[in-house]
Parts: sequence; C-alpha cells; structure tokens
Amino acid sequence: MSQEIKIQTMAELAAKGEKPEVLFWVGCIGSFDDRAKKVTRAFAKILNAAGVKFAVLANEESCTGDPARRAGNEFLFQMQALQNITVLNGYGITRIVTTCPHCFNVMKNEYPVLGGHYEMMHHSQFINQLLKEGRIKVEGGKFEGKTITYHDPCYLGRGNNEYEAPRAILETLDTAIVEMKRSKEKALCCGAGGAQMWKESEPGNKEVNVERSEEAVGTGAKIVAVACNFCNTMLTDGVKHLGKESDVQVKDISELIAEANKL
Repeated sequence: MSQEIKIQTMAELAAKGEKPEVLFWVGCIGSFDDRAKKVTRAFAKILNAAGVKFAVLANEESCTGDPARRAGNEFLFQMQALQNITVLNGYGITRIVTTCPHCFNVMKNEYPVLGGHYEMMHHSQFINQLLKEGRIKVEGGKFEGKTITYHDPCYLGRGNNEYEAPRAILETLDTAIVEMKRSKEKALCCGAGGAQMWKESEPGNKEVNVERSEEAVGTGAKIVAVACNFCNTMLTDGVKHLGKESDVQVKDISELIAEANKL
C-alpha cells in the first residue's frame, strides 16, 4: 500500500512552538538528484511509519561545505558551514539524522570547532535504533532467495568506524549476505570521495567505480546495498559499465527496508 509522505519544515514547527524529535538533513544530492530523491522519500516513509516527529529545513538548508573543503576551498567551506550553524542554532536543533555520510562526517567532526554541536546520526544508525526499539518491524519475504552484498562508504566506515549498523539492518531481511573481499576497514572507495565526484579522472587504466563494481558483481549478489548516495551513483554507473544492470540492482538500505515493509 502506498503511503502518503508527511514532512514538516522547521519553520512550520517553530511557528507552532514545537520541536522535532530529530531534524532530517536531506543534503544536496538527496534534494536535487533524481535517483537520490528516491532514497530521501524511502527514508521519510520509514520515519513516518515509525511515528518519528521529524522536520526538514527545506529552503533554509544549504550545502554543508564538505565538497569545498575537500577540494581545498577553505574560505567557501567556512562560509557555508557558518551559515548552516546559524540556522541550526537559531532553531535550537540538537539531533540530526542524514542519509549522507559526507554530511554526517563534516557536521559531526568538523562543525564543533565553528560552534555547531549536534548529536549526529547516519540513517543506518537511526533505522537500526528504530528496529531495536520495535518502532518499525521488517517483513523481509520480498527478498527471499536473493543474495545481498554491502559496500562500506568511506566516511561512514573508516571515517567514523560504523560498520555494524548497516549490516544489522540487512540481517533483518530474508536474504543471504555475502561480503566482498575488500570490506569494512579494508573496503575500496567507490571513487567519489574527497571531492573526486566533481573532477575529471586522472590518468590510469581503470575507473575506481568499475574496479569496485567488479568486486560487487563478482560476489554473485543480486543486490548491492549502499548507504550513501554518492556510492549509489558510482556503483550504479559501474554496474551499467559492466553490462550487468539487468542482473544486479544497486539499492540504498532505506529503500530495502521500505520495500520490505511495502511503504
């Protein structure tokens, strides 16, 4: 059954004198990229199904500045970060969840020195918490007989030592999980991190995303689970490059949970 997506803005809640349980930081790619918008919708459906009172900043949300800092433009990073911190602190925000490990990492580890102190959660951590609390339950029969492999995002895994929450979520599905040879702290980057998404390739004989996609496809898994929209883009392109798009799907963990619950 299709579920209506209910999303309130912080401005709307503030006008009523209310605060959300958590702010959903959508991020640039989650707001503007057509593929990533599906992940945004899936996570919003999960939040609604779990009865989480959440809000978004909408037009008041700006880029975190992460790509600018990774590309070496420190002035632009600080300008963007301070603008966001002013808005967040103005609303008294304390808890933030995001589907983007890049936003998660920079806001958790690099905003505090500029005055932005928040309890940051990646959506894999938040979904896993909802599952543990029984606020959502999973009916994973849709995936019976399928195998899943999981790709660790750099900024979630090595950057913040979070390997278990995404896997705990996948284990609730009626499926077999197979690991790539390079996984967890030894996982290979999808090729987009460190602002590489925004620049031309350097000389070499193979794209990083193709190398990683070969590893994923080589597991025999029918689904490549991701927890980052940049990884989603890069691995989807890699699977297409290998001509395997009809055999292998690249899906965010929130999409898998939403599909399992028919949201």
